[in-house]
Amino acid sequence: MKTILAMAIAGLALAAAADKPNIIFILADDWGRGDIKVYGGDRCKLDTPNMDALAGDGMLFTDAHSSSAVCTPTRYGVLTGRYNWRSRLKQSVLYGFDQALIEPGRETVASFLKGHGYATAMVGKSHLGMDFATTDGKPAKCTAKKPNELKSKCNVDWKGPIKNGPNSVGFDYYWGIAASLDMPPYIWIENDRFVGECTTIKAFNRPGPAHADFEDVDVLPTLVEKATTFVATQAKTPAPFFLYMPLNSPHTPISPSKAWQGKSELGPYGDFVMETDWAIGEVIKSVEKAGIASNTLIIVTADNGCSPAAQRGDPNHMIEFRMGDAEPFDPAKHYSSDIQRGHKADIYEGGHRVPYLARWDGKIKPGSVCNDTICLVDLFATCADIVGKPIADTAAEDSVSMLPILLGTAKGPVREAVVHHSINGSFAIRQGDWKLALCPGSGGWSLPKPLSNKQKDNAKMPEQWVQLFNLADDPAETKNVAAEHPEMVARMTQLAQRYIDDGRSTPGAKQSNTGETHLYPGWIRNAKPNK
Repeated sequence: MKTILAMAIAGLALAAAADKPNIIFILADDWGRGDIKVYGGDRCKLDTPNMDALAGDGMLFTDAHSSSAVCTPTRYGVLTGRYNWRSRLKQSVLYGFDQALIEPGRETVASFLKGHGYATAMVGKSHLGMDFATTDGKPAKCTAKKPNELKSKCNVDWKGPIKNGPNSVGFDYYWGIAASLDMPPYIWIENDRFVGECTTIKAFNRPGPAHADFEDVDVLPTLVEKATTFVATQAKTPAPFFLYMPLNSPHTPISPSKAWQGKSELGPYGDFVMETDWAIGEVIKSVEKAGIASNTLIIVTADNGCSPAAQRGDPNHMIEFRMGDAEPFDPAKHYSSDIQRGHKADIYEGGHRVPYLARWDGKIKPGSVCNDTICLVDLFATCADIVGKPIADTAAEDSVSMLPILLGTAKGPVREAVVHHSINGSFAIRQGDWKLALCPGSGGWSLPKPLSNKQKDNAKMPEQWVQLFNLADDPAETKNVAAEHPEMVARMTQLAQRYIDDGRSTPGAKQSNTGETHLYPGWIRNAKPNK
């Protein structure tokens, strides 16, 4: 009886979803807005024809933000609709052998859509942790640096099942890699199994266990092949699909495939960006070829801003980043963060203001532009709005539907505010033209950098430990006006604290954060008063 009932429920869900659009969400890795011609204009020294065409066919967002300035936290927010700092991960990122970050039983956009008749797939870089089977029953760990150390210094059971991976959070199918391409293990994963075994050591920046046939230059083309095959296959079925495609590029290792090497004047990094643009174009072409463009929402964005590692992949030294100065642009340079200050990891705009393009033929006006502030956590609520189903109070606590923006029916901004987060756990909050950073520096990798642990031990309270910027007047964040607007500092601080205390930033019942969450850095809370 239970089996018959389950089949009946599944049948009803499929029938209800049959007229819903397919949804493709492509998440590039470490991609600055200035690396895309339609954003950077003449300052961009790269050709990105597919992204430019996507903007012409759909909507370009000028004020889109990842919830974090680094990889893992942003991915958590995309899938859960919950700010990353509410999870156990309060700073930094996970690594390839780390355990799953998404809490057991937490609803994700994938599980939500699956529950409403969608076929769901993830193709790409997970980087949210998963629990590998081990030979000793302990958490996975591998310190092997030589092939002959794999048995003694690596406890991973390469033939065992993987728990709490993408299949456990709502994806029917998964093909990809565990973390960034510069983090071992270097081996493909399909659903809940490794594809083969790691029998050697390779180093795509970090040395670690690898499959003998796994090569970094093959990863992006393989993801394209898997994604386009999924689209072509699924287009022949009555069920709508959700494809989440987190790319490995243009993150390090900067590894353009042979067909793209030497294509740009910015060296290997520029080549990799152009290959990333090609990869996106191939997925779009597969949608058009399958005849489903009129019923498919395609979103392309990035998990955070460009990494300064891009400069290492630029032998011609053309890549630059703004660092809080008001100097004019050098026409000979390429600005990966465009006019924004900083880069990946930072609380400044270059860390989290990302490219965001959306196409939905017949629904989104071609060539339209949205200047409203949005966040990548908004995917969940947008998908729920599309299928016309409510979200439980215990899910997507920070997600706001962008559907009115996409359809051109929004009467004003859809968000009250957006919270930003840097690699070291520093906070900022954005509301309208105002941005308040609750730290005295970048909170990341650019200057002024966070204090070292030794410096924190003897730190005194700085005269100005918050930064207030009016982004309408000062988009490059060159002037801290906190001293001139204490009332704005107080109001925005209170709002950020309320978001933390309530466990959510959207209407609904209060929820709990996972672990303690503090608005101010620990060294600020413990700093000695000035005398």
